[in-house]
Amino acid sequence: MPVEIKELVIRAVVEQHQNTSSEHHTHNDRVVQECVSQVLKILKKKNRR
Repeated sequence: MPVEIKELVIRAVVEQHQNTSSEHHTHNDRVVQECVSQVLKILKKKNRR
């Protein structure tokens, strides 16, 4: 029997430091991009049903 998720709650804590390197920013950008990509895939899959 399939399980239907009616609500999805996402929480995040973001701290910004002034002494961050560009490499650190690049890694964070990749992580955010991957998260957005996965959420969009889930939403597309949900809309197909």
